[in-house]
Amino acid sequence: MSSTRKRFLVPAVIVMSLTLAPVLTACSNPIEGLVKQVTGGDVDLGGSSLPKDFPKDVPVAPGKVIFGGGLGNDEGKIWNVTIQVSDANALEGISAQLTGAGFESKGESESTGDTKTGIFQKDPYGVLVVVSKDDKNGFIANYTVTYTKPGS
Repeated sequence: MSSTRKRFLVPAVIVMSLTLAPVLTACSNPIEGLVKQVTGGDVDLGGSSLPKDFPKDVPVAPGKVIFGGGLGNDEGKIWNVTIQVSDANALEGISAQLTGAGFESKGESESTGDTKTGIFQKDPYGVLVVVSKDDKNGFIANYTVTYTKPGS
């Protein structure tokens, strides 16, 4: 497969798998195999718990884990975790947790209704947190955590 085609196909498969993963966690997950085949990386679309290799340096809000997954290898990795939280103001507590763990806040968005967003960074991790209202689970905090091997 050409590198240009792979460069566009891989992100599309990742987004599709992270979007479909919560629906597929109740059954065998064919998306996981497809992502492994396309990327050559490790993938964990585990479901309702933090992925086994979720970075210990990244604190998460207390609450029920709705979804947890990860994709990548030792060179770079991305995790996506969704946790049920109390309300839209949960971002304040999440921000305090992350800055207390040494992450630098790179900004929080203005609230748009029931949605708030924060971006945090501490090498080698980047964290995007979106707190929003979900019709099924009430308020949720969605964490997207990226890791890039130092020197890469």
